[in-house]
Amino acid sequence: MSPYFIDLISPTQLSSMLLSKEATQHLVILDASIAPVGSKARPSKRWPNFAIKYAQRFDLENNFSDLSSSLPHTLPSIEQFTEQAQLLDINNDSQIVVYDDQGVFSSARAWWMFKAMGHKNVAVLDGGLPLWLSLNFPRYDASESSLSLGGNIGNFIATFNESAFCDRYAVLKSLQQADKKIIDARSKNRFLGETPEPRQGVRSGHMPRAINLHYARLLSNGCFLPIEQLRALFLDKIEQGDAMIMTCGSGVTACILLLAAHLCGFNDTSVYDGSWSEWGIRLELPVTTSQ
Repeated sequence: MSPYFIDLISPTQLSSMLLSKEATQHLVILDASIAPVGSKARPSKRWPNFAIKYAQRFDLENNFSDLSSSLPHTLPSIEQFTEQAQLLDINNDSQIVVYDDQGVFSSARAWWMFKAMGHKNVAVLDGGLPLWLSLNFPRYDASESSLSLGGNIGNFIATFNESAFCDRYAVLKSLQQADKKIIDARSKNRFLGETPEPRQGVRSGHMPRAINLHYARLLSNGCFLPIEQLRALFLDKIEQGDAMIMTCGSGVTACILLLAAHLCGFNDTSVYDGSWSEWGIRLELPVTTSQ
């Protein structure tokens, strides 16, 4: 089995890599866990109680976000991403595996950020930490010290693919183009404005012509559905040749849609980085609550 995987890796595959001295020379495992918005699951502790062997923190809310932005989880600069990736000892030939403690949640955002920044060998752990723990694979206590940086400096230098993310202007333009679809990963209740947004000051509803596909529909017990089922879910919403812009609350679960689309072979995709956190507060942008 090749030490390099594309997009998705199973716990069994990762466990096999950990037993291979050759594979572990290039392997970088990153815990990208964040608490879902509004969650009270970890009010005073930002990381899970356990971690996969050799894991380091991918701090999505601080080191890998633009903290100068008023919006959550905004993509950092190329320079910031390069610096923080190198501090995680990431090299151009590293095999990166990212996971989170929800199954598949924020790990997809970390995956897409690496892809957008030009790293080829990055995969999401299907089922994440919950499945890993249930299979009794190697773990350790995730204290503040046990997920610390490794101390070596990597040689990875980011090169940004501008088509991987888009802004509100591109989304607004796409609303007038029949062959471009805006796919919203939020729940149906939020999409229809039946539930208040969890972030203060953000309007309820969705973009005109946007299509709702809640990210949870793509998953079963924290793992992606089989490819044929994923394709059916997308083709129920779009035509085969359509381009897709994925959006959600803050650009995190939109990446779950995008990863699923890539697994199905739909590659004309991007993520609206500001997502509803931006669209919902800008009064000049159109909002609807109709189906």
